[in-house]
Amino acid sequence: MDITGVYRSFLLGHESGHSIARPTACGSAQPKWNSVYQNYIDQYKDLAIEQMLRYNIPASITLAQGLLESGAGRSQLTRSGNNHFGIKCHGWKGRRTYHDDDAAGECFRAYDNAKQSYEDHSKFLSTQQRYSRLFALSRTDYKGWAKGLKQCGYATNPNYASQLIQIIEVYRLNLYDKATSYDRFMAHHSAEDRPGPDGTYHIIKYYNKNYYVIAKDGDTFKSLSKELGISVRKLAKYNERSRKDRLEVGDIIYLKKKRKKATKNYKDKFHVVKANESMYTISQKYGIRLKSLYDKNNLPPYYQINVGDKLLVY
Repeated sequence: MDITGVYRSFLLGHESGHSIARPTACGSAQPKWNSVYQNYIDQYKDLAIEQMLRYNIPASITLAQGLLESGAGRSQLTRSGNNHFGIKCHGWKGRRTYHDDDAAGECFRAYDNAKQSYEDHSKFLSTQQRYSRLFALSRTDYKGWAKGLKQCGYATNPNYASQLIQIIEVYRLNLYDKATSYDRFMAHHSAEDRPGPDGTYHIIKYYNKNYYVIAKDGDTFKSLSKELGISVRKLAKYNERSRKDRLEVGDIIYLKKKRKKATKNYKDKFHVVKANESMYTISQKYGIRLKSLYDKNNLPPYYQINVGDKLLVY
């Protein structure tokens, strides 16, 4: 599967000379839900909402264009230059990267992180006169915006507007257009992220009023620190580990201090210890501090749990 997987049919050609990169394939097949696309949305929806509240560009439009232009964050242009929208250099004085598009070795803007790319995309639309009439539309009018982008010359593909609309409706991105606030932690950390050792990003998830990622092969506290913008010391401390500890594939790594108890749905319920579990892995599973787990069960810190033991977690 290439960078866009089953969404290859959504990639749209843009007019020659436009400052947006031209994807390499087109079509009009009806889209189907794709987990890679959903992961991108989960990662960047708060950043898109932040941009919407600042620039009045529908978050649904920003996300749909980001998905198409970046191949859900997996294109070489995105991985090498954090360029999520394929914007070419044209007067750009910042860092650059080169990529084959309408011609070989074309110049594209390169950014330090996703935040800069999203910000530049917002400024690109909001400062160019030909898009000015779009800002008279309601930010909940995603269909008007999609059609308007086509009419204003954003793309020459006749299916451009309908394909944007299909993406928005499959993933219900229009729900974000009604947002009046956003998760500032997610917006900040998704904005500052950088590709991990395998060239991809970790998906930040939310549980028990905390945020976490799942460790992948080759991850270290140092590499996660660089990607997520959280110090090595804090990451290790939040997870009650040494900064030099080796991370295993599948380890849960919390991004904030863990809570003293599990979520409310575990009130009056026991965790039954399974094979290969430890007090630490159980504490990570529920997002609670190790000391709290011992205290809740009146256990000394040296106690060795056994399969079948019942533990309170709330």
